[in-house]
Amino acid sequence: MPAKDDGSDKEKCLDLFLKIGLDERTAKNTVANNKVTANLTAVIYEAGVIDGCSRAVGNLLYTVATKYPANALPHRPTLLQYIVSLKVKTTAQLDAALSFLAITGSENLDLNKFEEACGVGVEVSTEDIKQAVNEVVEENKATILELRYRTNVGELLGHLRKRLPWGDAKVAKQLVDAKLYELLGDRTAADDEKPSRKKKEKPAKVEDKAAPVATPEKSPEEDLNPFLIFPNPEENFKVHTEVPFSDGSILRCCNTRDLLDKHLKATGGKVLTRFPPEPNGYLHIGHAKAMFIDFGLAKDRDGGCYLRYDDTNPEAEKKEYIDHIEEIVQWMGWKPFKITYTSDYFQELYELAVELIKKGHAYVDHQTPDEIKEHREKKLNSPWRDRPISESLKLFEDMKNGSIEEGKATLRMKQDMQSDNYNMYDLIAYRIKFTPHPHAGDKWCIYPSYDYAHCIVDSLENITHSLCTLEFETRRASYYWLLHALSIYQPYVWEYSRLNVSNTVMSKRKLNRLVTEKWVDGWDDPRLMTLAGLRRRGMTPTAINAFVRGIGITRSDGTLISVERLEYHVREELNKTASRAMVVLHPLKVVITNLEANSVIEVDAKKWPDAQADDASAFYKISFSNVVYIEHSDFRMQDSKDYYGLAPGKSVILRYAFPIKCTEVILADDNETILEIRAEYDPSKKTKPKGVLHWVAQPSPGVDPLKVEVRLFERLFLSENPAELDNWLGDLNPNSKVIIPNAYGVSSIQNAKVGDNFQFERLGYFVVDQDSTSEKLVFNRTVTLKDSYSKGGK
Repeated sequence: MPAKDDGSDKEKCLDLFLKIGLDERTAKNTVANNKVTANLTAVIYEAGVIDGCSRAVGNLLYTVATKYPANALPHRPTLLQYIVSLKVKTTAQLDAALSFLAITGSENLDLNKFEEACGVGVEVSTEDIKQAVNEVVEENKATILELRYRTNVGELLGHLRKRLPWGDAKVAKQLVDAKLYELLGDRTAADDEKPSRKKKEKPAKVEDKAAPVATPEKSPEEDLNPFLIFPNPEENFKVHTEVPFSDGSILRCCNTRDLLDKHLKATGGKVLTRFPPEPNGYLHIGHAKAMFIDFGLAKDRDGGCYLRYDDTNPEAEKKEYIDHIEEIVQWMGWKPFKITYTSDYFQELYELAVELIKKGHAYVDHQTPDEIKEHREKKLNSPWRDRPISESLKLFEDMKNGSIEEGKATLRMKQDMQSDNYNMYDLIAYRIKFTPHPHAGDKWCIYPSYDYAHCIVDSLENITHSLCTLEFETRRASYYWLLHALSIYQPYVWEYSRLNVSNTVMSKRKLNRLVTEKWVDGWDDPRLMTLAGLRRRGMTPTAINAFVRGIGITRSDGTLISVERLEYHVREELNKTASRAMVVLHPLKVVITNLEANSVIEVDAKKWPDAQADDASAFYKISFSNVVYIEHSDFRMQDSKDYYGLAPGKSVILRYAFPIKCTEVILADDNETILEIRAEYDPSKKTKPKGVLHWVAQPSPGVDPLKVEVRLFERLFLSENPAELDNWLGDLNPNSKVIIPNAYGVSSIQNAKVGDNFQFERLGYFVVDQDSTSEKLVFNRTVTLKDSYSKGGK
């Protein structure tokens, strides 16, 4: 066996891992993880491949090193021989083998049953897969023809796996793709669900010099079911995690058959998850990912998701936040199975704490916070750690009865102060706080900590999948240690990466500072990534959920997701749902000299780009009069070949109306400022200029168009990752909010309600803001039409 890795052999381990075919990145990441390094090194030596092997075999060995059930270690050499001899050669076979061994544990291994369970000796030819593909496609032909390339390929592959569990998955995918192409032919625009591109009218090219928006390529994860990675509740008897202790012992945490059977009887085998926000702030887009995973998994498996308020700190909770969370969860499209509070379980939590003391796993401590910190840093036990159980029981009751001053005692779990895991350093279970609780009233003066209450309430609510972000991974040891110590049901724990979005901050501390110090206009400021802010900006829950789904449920932490990716999904939806209208941000007056002052011509404008001529509801009326307004930026005194706006002697088309030609420019006394344009229109429409401009006209002589306020929002921060900066407030974008108080809009929008979405042609997508009044509408820009859109009024 190799020597124990002490940090000096990392280069040797890296070389060893590269020899078995791991790519360099995976190999380096593995070396950085001492536990996986030790496991993989042991596996390589046990398999006898220290001189190297094929990449296919190496990848299987890596899977063994990271996923092998700890309760079946005596059988690992046997499995490795099956791998190196190519009797187990696919991931499907290996997954089946690992499941079989987890059930077998350390009992005698029946090789015949083992080989049968993981398909040893079963050969699946390409012809076999091809035949199965033909059968599956034929059975689902009607659905495929209806959905075409929007067909869920993951479901088709799932049907194939049921028929040929040991078939090559890559070959199956290639054959399915080929069969779909044979059946459907080339992809069409309709397959990509972008109907607006079918009949796209050529706009004025004033803004077209900007680079086009990069459309994110759809990843395979978006087509497949992201929840397939999670096990079923009945599989929750396997070893969840290993908790190594400083004395060399290892706690292998898993449910007993009795505990699991009791759990399954209580739940009926259904999946139960929980979304457990702490009611001390407003939810942000990171919570949207958590909701998608927690509620989404439950919905996918026909189960339920608790909305559980983690209200263990009576000083932080506010009813404002509780009401907001419940309302925003519903807005995001999720329906809780049940709404609960951690405080609902205060009595059970107290009784279990007493049980923990009686078992010798907890003690009352009198160290100050500073003393606790110092002892943890030095890995020293508390002087009260080994006090008699009866003494801790009496003191804990005194804490409960209010007989001990606040800060003079805590209840701590007796874990492992010499552990390599900081979250096993005798974490605090209870502390004294003489503060009434918003939900529980004044019954309690001791309150449980998150580390103590979270896992126990998961167990009491029979949660099947306890899902959280990766920063809680090191707390998994404490989570399972406590449930094991109390001999109660243990949920399946899985951590995923946090959602980090560019050009913003999402820590509660930083968000709170932005709000309280008035850097922004409240928790629902449209520049914030709070869900309330995104809603006020006009972003929809379906677009936000599509964005989260597209990112996937991964464990790749530290990835910064560009905010442009979110904006892409918002545009995709609003392009289909937002009615079109025209608004001029910076109006420049144009007088049509060959149209009488009292003449008004009504023209039809499209609400939707693919509006059918016989559908009257798809159009709105615009008045064309002798006074119209265009954007200041759509006029230049000097024309050029690459410019498609209006200039002296040049013609443009007013969208949906007529061509006009500039005949005269009225300047101010400074001979520079443009006051007014004179133009003639072509009622025959024989003129065919290239430029197309949006516009608004006087509805009747001497009456101004509808006046509206428009708010243009940009990135709140200049840097992609302001959270990394020491002076992060100094990175605030001074132009993140621009107010245009006197824009002109067409009369069709005058009855718009708060929350109504529009596409203002050539400007972007906008929503009616809550600050609107009966006298004046206020619009917030949700997103531009293009990421790098550049024009006047931006």
